[in-house]
Amino acid sequence: MHVFAFKVVLGLQFKLASCFLTVSYTSTFSMGNTKTMMQAQTKISSSLPSMIVFDLDNTIWTPELYILRRSRRDHELPVAGKDVQMFSGAQRVIEIIRTDSVWQEVQFAVASRTQSVDWAHHLLREFGLRDLFQFVEIFPGDKKSHFSNLQRNSGIPYCEMLFFDDSRDGKYGNCLPVSELGVLSVHCPHGLHTEDIFHTAIERFREWQSLESRFHAVVEEDGSLTPIKRIGAESLPRNGKSMNGIIKMINQERQFGFIRPRDKSAKDIFFHFSNLHSSSDQIERGDKVSFVSAVDPKNGRNIATNIELASSKRISPDTVEMRVFSMNLPFAALLANGYKTLETRNGTMFTPYPEGTKMLLHVGQRIYPDEDKHIEVMKSGGLTIDEISKLKSLPEGYGKGMAVAICEIGKTFETTLEQRSDPNFQRRVGAFGADSGRMATEIKRVEFLKRPIRLSGQGGVFKAQVEIDVIPEGWR
Repeated sequence: MHVFAFKVVLGLQFKLASCFLTVSYTSTFSMGNTKTMMQAQTKISSSLPSMIVFDLDNTIWTPELYILRRSRRDHELPVAGKDVQMFSGAQRVIEIIRTDSVWQEVQFAVASRTQSVDWAHHLLREFGLRDLFQFVEIFPGDKKSHFSNLQRNSGIPYCEMLFFDDSRDGKYGNCLPVSELGVLSVHCPHGLHTEDIFHTAIERFREWQSLESRFHAVVEEDGSLTPIKRIGAESLPRNGKSMNGIIKMINQERQFGFIRPRDKSAKDIFFHFSNLHSSSDQIERGDKVSFVSAVDPKNGRNIATNIELASSKRISPDTVEMRVFSMNLPFAALLANGYKTLETRNGTMFTPYPEGTKMLLHVGQRIYPDEDKHIEVMKSGGLTIDEISKLKSLPEGYGKGMAVAICEIGKTFETTLEQRSDPNFQRRVGAFGADSGRMATEIKRVEFLKRPIRLSGQGGVFKAQVEIDVIPEGWR
């Protein structure tokens, strides 16, 4: 069918479907009894995106930060409400998100390609938005990289995400490439200047989700959907073929994950914990597995079934398999040097692991952009600049891209902003409460490895084979 004709037919289908919608997702309805209302609320919540992602420049606020040449020349931070203004529609959307309980189960994220990384973080705090976003990806480059990180760190499939951006296609386009991942992207060329853009996008998402065969699409400025690429045949075998692969991602809370097949030309394949063999219930990221590729009759997509964990024998008698997690400097050094005794994250990365679990600490390739606020926190505990400098440093020969220390984790627990704002808590984390994650994990003890190990970092907790002789005495 011609694309234009397809859009017309699809639009008519959506209008007809809308005639049968008796309940608005904003809960502005009246019903005869509380039970019916609660049932309707549950139905509404289940039809919302699992994650909503916003671009920043010309989407949440204006102007684009690169325009503020005077502030950059004078080495000044832009002033929220003066140099940079939030769109009125964005303000209203944020108010709705904060006040309507229907959004409590939805995750919110930022994906921005700005070169002004520090400014963007600064403005999120100045506008009082930082606590709204569970995931923040701000760095120049390919927008697909932002979404790869979001998918990996949250465990949410692309098809359950909704994305708002002012740039559609072309050299600097974002909506089109992100939609090719399977994310429903919303083109708002004039930013969120009205809340109607948000409401329309939610309705399009609900209608799109209800289709038996979803297609890659962009929600245009006028609210119509333009199909980009039909979700069709995958490169994986589809008829119950036995395969091998590695666990790429796991979401323990939602009980699903993705397997990367050994055949590198094949796409990652989804699995649910209900398809794990009983002996594989302790499956983790990095585990080698065998599985059978099948087709989910509900949506026609590939799924992995009959998943079995491969033998976890040591590669050699002189190596041992260890769990590893990665952190960026300066916080990796603060933890390795024993100052940082709490690690906080918005995700539940450490939840599956009991107290006493030993893990290696890997140092990421970046410096975490906290504008040196950790120094203010450390000074509040009476430390001098020289003492702080030593705690932020690694031993000679230890650095980025390496596993540098071994630690033993304690309990993992959920916190409130009030708890995280306690001065003692902040010093244990090395960050102010508003900048800390809601899930806190105790670091009971830590010690540098006998020598660093060069490893490729990954998101979450992953596994690596390391030589036994690098492990300090008392840790084996």
